[in-house]
Amino acid sequence: MTPAAFKRSIRDLQVWCSSCMVAFSGSDPIGVLIGAKRPSGTLIHTIAVHPDHVRQGHGRHLLASLSSKLSILGPPRIVAEVPETFTAARDLFSASGYVEEAVLTDYVLQDGAIDAPQVPARFVIPVTIDDLTANDLLGEANPVFCWERSIETLTARKNDVAGLALASDERIEAYILYLARGVEAEIVSLRSVVEDSGAGLKQLLARVLAQGTRSFTFPKVHPDEVPAEWLQTLGFRPTGRHLLYAGRARSA
Repeated sequence: MTPAAFKRSIRDLQVWCSSCMVAFSGSDPIGVLIGAKRPSGTLIHTIAVHPDHVRQGHGRHLLASLSSKLSILGPPRIVAEVPETFTAARDLFSASGYVEEAVLTDYVLQDGAIDAPQVPARFVIPVTIDDLTANDLLGEANPVFCWERSIETLTARKNDVAGLALASDERIEAYILYLARGVEAEIVSLRSVVEDSGAGLKQLLARVLAQGTRSFTFPKVHPDEVPAEWLQTLGFRPTGRHLLYAGRARSA
């Protein structure tokens, strides 16, 4: 992580410097924990121990130190979103009393995987996070988003987020928000307000693809956010998983 990226994480993810700590062996730094803090809880953004010092309890000590601090200052909820393939990290959180709360799935959609019908009597329009907030379409009705796609993160990144919506004469009926990265786009929010078997979202996805995007990624989707079967009907396929671990702060 560069200094510039760390500064952005403070703005975008609410990395909380007083929830970050370093473990030392003598004068040598050998471990680090980076925590992001919001009223709802604290995210263990990063925890790492130097390869020469693993299996010596440093990771558990970092977690216990943060937990003890948060038991006094709050908030009590602590979470971590761990890639399924990171076995050592999974073992660390399990051994430290964290419980696997949900499986977050990464999805990808390639150009050519979607055949979008034209939806009559509706219009494709640009849309911003402020537009959606003003129409009560981007709130806390579904608070199960991963940390990077929560309302707080989207608001902090709103100048970087592009969006399209499908609108009728009366209201916005579907929308997509995404971060454009060359020929790839990362979806940060995807929602249909009406029941149309996904036709509206297919049209929006196809429109972005027609603008030069070759693929979409949709990371860390909570099963209560968008059902897997629904995404698959839109042409998405799973590519990986993260495990959401949750714990409660407690004094040492």
